[in-house]
Amino acid sequence: MVAAAQVRTGPAGAAPARILLVEDDRELASVLRRHLTDEGFTVDLASDGEWAVRILTLADCPIDAVLLDLMLPGLGGREVCRRLRSAGCWLPVLMVTALGDTADRIQGFADGADDYLPKPFSLDELVMRLRALLRRTAGIGQTPAGTTLEVGDLRLDLLHRRCWRGDTELSLTPREFEVLEFFMRRAGLVISRQSILEAVWGANRTVSANTVDQYLALLRRKIDAPFGRADLETLPRVGYRLRIPWTG
Repeated sequence: MVAAAQVRTGPAGAAPARILLVEDDRELASVLRRHLTDEGFTVDLASDGEWAVRILTLADCPIDAVLLDLMLPGLGGREVCRRLRSAGCWLPVLMVTALGDTADRIQGFADGADDYLPKPFSLDELVMRLRALLRRTAGIGQTPAGTTLEVGDLRLDLLHRRCWRGDTELSLTPREFEVLEFFMRRAGLVISRQSILEAVWGANRTVSANTVDQYLALLRRKIDAPFGRADLETLPRVGYRLRIPWTG
Protein backbone atom coordinates (compact mmCIF):
# COMPACT_ATOMS: atom_id res chain seq x y z
CA MET A 1 0.00 0.00 0.00
CA VAL A 2 1.23 3.49 -0.82
CA ALA A 3 2.04 5.59 2.22
CA ALA A 4 -0.38 8.47 2.84
CA ALA A 5 0.65 12.09 2.50
CA GLN A 6 0.23 14.02 5.75
CA VAL A 7 -0.58 17.65 6.47
CA ARG A 8 2.30 19.65 7.93
CA THR A 9 1.31 21.62 10.98
CA GLY A 10 4.48 23.45 11.92
CA PRO A 11 4.63 26.52 14.15
CA ALA A 12 4.33 30.12 13.05
CA GLY A 13 7.31 31.14 10.95
CA ALA A 14 7.55 27.72 9.27
CA ALA A 15 7.85 27.36 5.52
CA PRO A 16 4.92 28.70 3.43
CA ALA A 17 2.06 26.32 2.82
CA ARG A 18 2.60 24.29 -0.35
CA ILE A 19 -0.37 23.91 -2.69
CA LEU A 20 -0.75 21.42 -5.51
CA LEU A 21 -2.76 23.10 -8.27
CA VAL A 22 -4.37 20.50 -10.52
CA GLU A 23 -5.55 22.36 -13.62
CA ASP A 24 -5.28 21.52 -17.33
CA ASP A 25 -6.00 25.07 -18.60
CA ARG A 26 -2.50 26.54 -18.90
CA GLU A 27 -3.62 30.15 -18.96
CA LEU A 28 -5.82 29.77 -15.88
CA ALA A 29 -3.14 27.74 -14.09
CA SER A 30 -0.63 30.53 -14.75
CA VAL A 31 -2.97 33.19 -13.34
CA LEU A 32 -3.80 31.15 -10.24
CA ARG A 33 -0.19 30.22 -9.59
CA ARG A 34 0.96 33.83 -9.85
CA HIS A 35 -1.75 35.09 -7.50
CA LEU A 36 -1.24 32.35 -4.92
CA THR A 37 2.52 32.93 -5.00
CA ASP A 38 1.94 36.65 -4.44
CA GLU A 39 -0.20 35.69 -1.42
CA GLY A 40 2.64 33.73 0.14
CA PHE A 41 1.93 30.16 -0.99
CA THR A 42 4.35 27.81 -2.71
CA VAL A 43 2.57 26.32 -5.73
CA ASP A 44 3.26 23.10 -7.64
CA LEU A 45 1.37 22.25 -10.82
CA ALA A 46 -0.16 19.06 -12.19
CA SER A 47 -2.00 19.19 -15.51
CA ASP A 48 -3.88 15.89 -15.17
CA GLY A 49 -5.40 13.68 -12.53
CA GLU A 50 -3.07 10.70 -12.91
CA TRP A 51 -0.02 12.85 -12.25
CA ALA A 52 -1.71 14.48 -9.25
CA VAL A 53 -2.45 11.09 -7.66
CA ARG A 54 1.16 9.97 -8.19
CA ILE A 55 2.48 13.12 -6.47
CA LEU A 56 0.04 13.04 -3.57
CA THR A 57 0.54 9.39 -2.65
CA LEU A 58 4.32 9.65 -2.31
CA ALA A 59 5.54 8.74 1.18
CA ASP A 60 7.45 12.04 1.45
CA CYS A 61 4.81 14.21 -0.24
CA PRO A 62 5.52 17.90 0.66
CA ILE A 63 2.02 19.17 -0.21
CA ASP A 64 -0.23 20.83 2.40
CA ALA A 65 -3.47 21.26 0.38
CA VAL A 66 -4.87 20.53 -3.07
CA LEU A 67 -6.65 22.93 -5.41
CA LEU A 68 -8.40 20.53 -7.75
CA ASP A 69 -10.30 21.25 -10.96
CA LEU A 70 -13.27 18.92 -11.44
CA MET A 71 -13.16 18.79 -15.24
CA LEU A 72 -9.81 17.23 -16.11
CA PRO A 73 -8.84 15.17 -19.16
CA GLY A 74 -8.68 11.46 -18.46
CA LEU A 75 -8.92 11.03 -14.71
CA GLY A 76 -11.45 13.63 -13.48
CA GLY A 77 -11.40 15.50 -10.20
CA ARG A 78 -13.97 13.30 -8.49
CA GLU A 79 -12.05 10.14 -9.28
CA VAL A 80 -8.84 11.83 -8.09
CA CYS A 81 -10.56 12.50 -4.75
CA ARG A 82 -11.85 8.95 -4.47
CA ARG A 83 -8.41 7.46 -5.19
CA LEU A 84 -6.68 9.73 -2.69
CA ARG A 85 -9.11 8.88 0.10
CA SER A 86 -8.96 5.17 -0.73
CA ALA A 87 -5.15 5.37 -0.49
CA GLY A 88 -5.40 7.00 2.94
CA CYS A 89 -4.40 10.48 1.79
CA TRP A 90 -6.37 13.01 3.84
CA LEU A 91 -4.85 16.25 2.59
CA PRO A 92 -7.49 19.02 2.41
CA VAL A 93 -8.98 19.32 -1.08
CA LEU A 94 -10.65 22.45 -2.46
CA MET A 95 -12.55 21.45 -5.59
CA VAL A 96 -13.07 24.10 -8.28
CA THR A 97 -15.65 23.64 -11.03
CA ALA A 98 -18.14 25.27 -13.35
CA LEU A 99 -20.71 22.76 -12.09
CA GLY A 100 -22.16 24.53 -9.08
CA ASP A 101 -25.66 23.23 -8.36
CA THR A 102 -26.55 21.50 -5.10
CA ALA A 103 -26.38 17.96 -6.49
CA ASP A 104 -22.86 18.57 -7.81
CA ARG A 105 -21.70 19.96 -4.46
CA ILE A 106 -23.16 17.01 -2.54
CA GLN A 107 -21.45 14.57 -4.90
CA GLY A 108 -18.16 16.43 -4.54
CA PHE A 109 -18.35 16.20 -0.75
CA ALA A 110 -19.28 12.53 -0.95
CA ASP A 111 -16.22 11.87 -3.12
CA GLY A 112 -13.95 13.39 -0.49
CA ALA A 113 -13.68 17.11 -1.25
CA ASP A 114 -13.48 19.40 1.80
CA ASP A 115 -14.71 22.56 0.13
CA TYR A 116 -16.32 23.43 -3.18
CA LEU A 117 -15.80 26.68 -5.12
CA PRO A 118 -17.96 27.18 -8.23
CA LYS A 119 -16.64 29.18 -11.21
CA PRO A 120 -16.47 32.07 -11.75
CA PHE A 121 -14.87 33.01 -8.43
CA SER A 122 -12.79 35.86 -7.10
CA LEU A 123 -9.12 35.27 -6.43
CA ASP A 124 -9.53 36.78 -2.97
CA GLU A 125 -12.23 34.25 -2.10
CA LEU A 126 -10.01 31.43 -3.36
CA VAL A 127 -7.21 32.54 -1.04
CA MET A 128 -9.65 32.85 1.87
CA ARG A 129 -10.97 29.33 1.30
CA LEU A 130 -7.47 27.83 1.13
CA ARG A 131 -6.33 29.58 4.30
CA ALA A 132 -9.48 28.47 6.13
CA LEU A 133 -8.87 24.85 5.07
CA LEU A 134 -5.28 24.99 6.27
CA ARG A 135 -6.26 26.54 9.61
CA ARG A 136 -8.89 23.89 10.25
CA THR A 137 -6.55 21.05 9.38
CA ALA A 138 -3.74 22.42 11.53
CA GLY A 139 -6.07 22.76 14.52
CA ILE A 140 -7.24 19.16 14.63
CA GLY A 141 -5.78 17.31 17.60
CA GLN A 142 -4.05 20.36 19.10
CA THR A 143 -5.81 20.28 22.43
CA PRO A 144 -4.63 20.01 26.03
CA ALA A 145 -7.58 17.74 26.82
CA GLY A 146 -5.85 14.68 25.37
CA THR A 147 -5.69 12.98 22.02
CA THR A 148 -8.70 10.66 22.17
CA LEU A 149 -12.45 11.30 22.31
CA GLU A 150 -14.96 8.53 23.07
CA VAL A 151 -18.77 8.56 23.04
CA GLY A 152 -20.19 5.09 23.46
CA ASP A 153 -18.33 2.93 20.95
CA LEU A 154 -17.41 5.91 18.76
CA ARG A 155 -13.74 6.81 19.13
CA LEU A 156 -11.61 9.58 17.58
CA ASP A 157 -7.83 9.61 17.61
CA LEU A 158 -7.19 13.35 17.33
CA LEU A 159 -3.44 13.02 16.91
CA HIS A 160 -3.56 10.65 13.95
CA ARG A 161 -7.02 11.74 12.75
CA ARG A 162 -8.58 8.27 12.78
CA CYS A 163 -12.08 7.17 13.70
CA TRP A 164 -13.66 3.89 14.84
CA ARG A 165 -17.14 2.56 15.56
CA GLY A 166 -16.37 -0.34 17.85
CA ASP A 167 -13.60 -2.33 16.14
CA THR A 168 -14.42 -0.96 12.68
CA GLU A 169 -12.27 1.89 11.42
CA LEU A 170 -14.22 4.52 9.47
CA SER A 171 -12.98 6.64 6.58
CA LEU A 172 -13.78 10.34 7.17
CA THR A 173 -12.75 13.39 5.19
CA PRO A 174 -10.99 16.14 7.19
CA ARG A 175 -14.18 18.23 7.27
CA GLU A 176 -16.33 15.27 8.34
CA PHE A 177 -13.78 14.56 11.06
CA GLU A 178 -14.00 18.14 12.32
CA VAL A 179 -17.80 18.14 12.38
CA LEU A 180 -17.84 14.84 14.28
CA GLU A 181 -15.20 16.12 16.71
CA PHE A 182 -17.39 19.18 17.37
CA PHE A 183 -20.35 16.92 18.22
CA MET A 184 -18.34 14.48 20.33
CA ARG A 185 -16.99 17.31 22.48
CA ARG A 186 -20.63 18.29 23.13
CA ALA A 187 -22.20 14.83 23.30
CA GLY A 188 -25.72 14.87 24.74
CA LEU A 189 -26.16 18.61 24.15
CA VAL A 190 -28.55 20.15 21.63
CA ILE A 191 -26.57 22.18 19.07
CA SER A 192 -28.02 24.72 16.67
CA ARG A 193 -27.18 24.79 12.98
CA GLN A 194 -25.74 28.28 13.39
CA SER A 195 -23.37 27.10 16.14
CA ILE A 196 -22.03 24.37 13.87
CA LEU A 197 -21.56 26.82 11.00
CA GLU A 198 -19.67 29.30 13.14
CA ALA A 199 -17.46 26.70 14.81
CA VAL A 200 -16.53 24.66 11.73
CA TRP A 201 -16.70 27.17 8.87
CA GLY A 202 -15.87 30.30 10.86
CA ALA A 203 -15.92 33.55 8.91
CA ASN A 204 -16.70 31.81 5.62
CA ARG A 205 -20.07 33.48 5.12
CA THR A 206 -20.52 32.02 1.63
CA VAL A 207 -21.38 28.65 3.18
CA SER A 208 -25.12 28.10 3.44
CA ALA A 209 -27.02 26.50 6.30
CA ASN A 210 -27.84 23.58 3.99
CA THR A 211 -24.15 22.63 4.07
CA VAL A 212 -24.61 21.50 7.68
CA ASP A 213 -27.46 19.22 6.63
CA GLN A 214 -25.34 17.81 3.80
CA TYR A 215 -22.46 16.97 6.12
CA LEU A 216 -24.70 15.42 8.75
CA ALA A 217 -26.27 13.23 6.07
CA LEU A 218 -22.79 12.13 4.95
CA LEU A 219 -21.75 11.41 8.54
CA ARG A 220 -24.88 9.36 9.26
CA ARG A 221 -24.09 7.16 6.26
CA LYS A 222 -20.71 6.38 7.80
CA ILE A 223 -21.12 6.34 11.59
CA ASP A 224 -24.75 5.24 12.01
CA ALA A 225 -26.44 3.55 9.05
CA PRO A 226 -23.97 0.65 8.54
CA PHE A 227 -24.33 -0.24 12.23
CA GLY A 228 -28.10 0.07 12.55
CA ARG A 229 -27.69 3.12 14.79
CA ALA A 230 -29.26 6.58 14.93
CA ASP A 231 -27.03 8.40 17.40
CA LEU A 232 -26.70 11.61 15.37
CA GLU A 233 -30.17 13.04 15.92
CA THR A 234 -32.14 15.89 14.35
CA LEU A 235 -34.54 17.71 16.66
CA PRO A 236 -36.97 19.60 14.38
CA ARG A 237 -36.89 23.40 14.78
CA VAL A 238 -34.33 23.03 17.57
CA GLY A 239 -31.05 21.63 16.32
CA TYR A 240 -28.98 18.45 16.46
CA ARG A 241 -27.56 16.17 19.12
CA LEU A 242 -25.09 13.32 19.34
CA ARG A 243 -26.91 10.90 21.61
CA ILE A 244 -24.96 9.29 24.44
CA PRO A 245 -25.92 5.58 24.26
CA TRP A 246 -27.59 4.09 27.34
CA THR A 247 -25.20 1.68 29.03
CA GLY A 248 -27.22 0.77 32.09
